[in-house]
Order: sequence, then C-alpha cells, then structure tokens
Amino acid sequence: MKFYKASEYQARCEALYRKYELKITALLPDAVIEHIGASSIPNAVSKGDLDILVGVDGNKLEQSIEVLSTLGFNKKLDTLRTSELCMLESTSGDDVAFQIVAIGSQFDVFVEFRDKLCANPALVQKYNELKVSCTGFTHEAYRRKKSAFIELVLG
Repeated sequence: MKFYKASEYQARCEALYRKYELKITALLPDAVIEHIGASSIPNAVSKGDLDILVGVDGNKLEQSIEVLSTLGFNKKLDTLRTSELCMLESTSGDDVAFQIVAIGSQFDVFVEFRDKLCANPALVQKYNELKVSCTGFTHEAYRRKKSAFIELVLG
C-alpha cells in the first residue's frame, strides 16, 4: 500500500468530486452529497482515492444503489454491506467509491469524522502517521488499524 502527500492528489480528487457531484445530483436530486475521506481533509495523506458519501432516505437505499450503478459503479464485495450502508466502486478506471448511507443511520458518521479532523490539525498529523506506518500492510490490516483510530476520534 502506497500513500501520497496532499499536494500529490487532493486537487485531482476535488475536480473529480465536482464532476461526480453533478452527475449524482442529476440522478438523485434529494440526496445529501459530501466529499469525505482523506482527500477532503487538508494536508491528509492518502492512497490517492476519492470517497463520496451519498446520503439517502433509508427506504430508497436499494433504489439509489441501482440508479448510481448506471454511472459505472459496482457493489464492492469485500467490505461491510448492510440495509443501511453499501459501497460502490468505479469500474471506469477512476479510483472513486460511493458510500451510500441511510440518513440518520449508525453509518451516518463519515462527515462527522471528516469535520473533526478538519478542525484539528493535530488529529490529522496522527492520522497521517498511522497511515504511513501501514505502508506495506495488507488492505485488511490497514482497515483494522484505521478503524480503531476512527472509533477513537468519534468517541
């Protein structure tokens, strides 16, 4: 696993976010769309990918998944999937994932985590150190370590 400095990926991710934000809004005008993940946090290191939260009414989650799939996304199979959360990953070559979340569910914390880091540069530094320490880890080992940090931040 390789990580990049903010200057190496954030501008590209922001432009890509704006492109997808327009497409998602056209398909799901009532959705809450948020740029989340490391690419949304100033000075955060990252794998260079883009994560977008798409918050929808819980009763419309499955329908929203099908609609968003038309943008060239498939359900990610090796990650948590519930009736309130589904991750879609791009099949177009863009390193983009949609986190489709039922608004108000227990998974509606991505924005809270982003906002806590944006407000606290010391937390960003700790997050960066954690990520860099995971260089060479498997994805599963990296996810476990990152999840523990996220739980600590969200308290």
